[in-house]
Amino acid sequence: MVLLVTRIGSYGTPYFVSVVEEGGFTRAAARLHLAQPGLSAQIRQLEKELGQPLLDRSGGSVTLTEVGGAVLPYARAALAAVDSVRQTVDAYTGLLRGRVRLGLVSGATGHAFDIAGLLADFHDAHPSVEVALTEDATERMQAALLAGELDIAVLGTADEVPPPGVTFQMVIDVPLVAAVAPSDPLLDRVDGTSVPLADLRDRPLICLPRGTGVRAALERGCAQAGFRPRITFEAAAPHVLSRLATRRLGIAVLPAGEDEAPLDGQLRALRIVEPEMRARIALAWQTNGPSSPAARVLLERLRDAVPKPSDSWTT
Repeated sequence: MVLLVTRIGSYGTPYFVSVVEEGGFTRAAARLHLAQPGLSAQIRQLEKELGQPLLDRSGGSVTLTEVGGAVLPYARAALAAVDSVRQTVDAYTGLLRGRVRLGLVSGATGHAFDIAGLLADFHDAHPSVEVALTEDATERMQAALLAGELDIAVLGTADEVPPPGVTFQMVIDVPLVAAVAPSDPLLDRVDGTSVPLADLRDRPLICLPRGTGVRAALERGCAQAGFRPRITFEAAAPHVLSRLATRRLGIAVLPAGEDEAPLDGQLRALRIVEPEMRARIALAWQTNGPSSPAARVLLERLRDAVPKPSDSWTT
């Protein structure tokens, strides 16, 4: 066992763990900024030292051998121990470093919550911290948070209450609107600034993809109203939805405020009611907090930057 721990603590360990986490040599090499042959050589050297193959390279994918599966927890523990030593030293020197894994839902990079600007400022203040940014669907990001595969996520949600083990801080919470071209016959039947959801039955709708909070809210509202939405176009960026609507390709379902500035009145926004649906974007993290100091500092910065109710979009 002493020999095993010693070998697992060798330089090959981070390469082995990276291949497992990335699901293959190509993505692991890109993550580690290595040439793939060099990465393969490091893994072979580790396997030679241990005297057993850790990865099965046969077939079209890389999988753990039985020995590799048994070794993996010790490899991760060894890397965590090394990180703890570095963090302890850094605490005395005031240096912050490490890796933070941040997830973003499609379309979450705009709005009043300027992720790009916040990350740039964080990098300027802590250049030794690597931020690994991924874009994914809300359901998968919530699962990744609970599994410890993400430290922080900015996700869309149809719910105000997070799942057990996850904490939310709302970034955006606004009604959904139907963005309609001025010539659309729907406007002939509308009295005021709202439209019942039932009036959108069988109409071509343009919306964000599945896995976003807006799409989940729309599908849930339509189910309550007794029909399935007819989605004819979808895109990850709300301003693309608006532009499709201006070409009369359908009615765009958007968070209130997304239809405004770029289109200079080319669309009319009608608040969807009966039932009212809301678009929510939340900052999310494990309830017991991120494990690394770098992730905790970034989370604190993001929480401080969340717009106050007076700064958020108006309906």
